[in-house]
Formats: sequence, structure tokens, C-alpha cells
Amino acid sequence: QVQLVESGGGLVEAGGSMRLSCAASGRTFSRYAMAWFRQAPGNERAFVAAIRWLGSSTYVDSVKGRFTISRDNAKNTLYLQMNNLKPEDTAVYYCAGKLDTTIMLPTIQGSYDTWGQGTQVTVSS
Repeated sequence: QVQLVESGGGLVEAGGSMRLSCAASGRTFSRYAMAWFRQAPGNERAFVAAIRWLGSSTYVDSVKGRFTISRDNAKNTLYLQMNNLKPEDTAVYYCAGKLDTTIMLPTIQGSYDTWGQGTQVTVSS
């Protein structure tokens, strides 16, 4: 079983950049599909990006061209590089994982069975 701990959140001005990290414990991280979700106040948790163990990825349209998901399997770490941040990116960001066994890379939170505790990202206008 993998356990996940996010870090790297904070306050940034609009147009700025931030990198989130998600450290995974356990020896099976490299076999996991990983994802980032976010939850803004009053909203449901929403998909941001996901990556397979071999590195292929997918993004929600609103972050394409601005966010990059990546992973370092040797370091058991997932990343989310966020550029050109906007106030609407303000949310608690969660990393999530599941064994990479499906044909399609999941974008639904119910498909993931391992979650971190979340890290707050606040973008000021």
C-alpha cells in the first residue's frame, strides 16, 4: 500500500508559478497511475491531471499549456508544475494514486483508492 504526502503549496500572485510535490511511501509507486485533483471552497473535488507509470498524461482543459504533471519513480515522487497561475486555480490540491491496470487513464476521483491530505494553493489577483 502506498501512502501520499503533498507539499509545496502556498500563496502566489496571479501569473506566478508554483510546484507541488507528492511523496509516496511504499515499494509499488512505480506501478501506480497518479493524479492531481483540486477542491475550491464550495465546489466538489475536480480532476486536474493524471500520469501513467510509463509517463503518458492527460489534463483538464482549463490547465492545458499551464500545468505539467511529472513523476520521478526513483524518488517515489509526483510533481505538478503550475505556471501562469490564475485566481481561479485557488484550491486545496490533492494527489491520488491507484495501481495502473486500466486501459484508460482515470480522471474520476472514485477510480483512485489512495489519497494525500491536500495542500492549499492560493492565487491572489
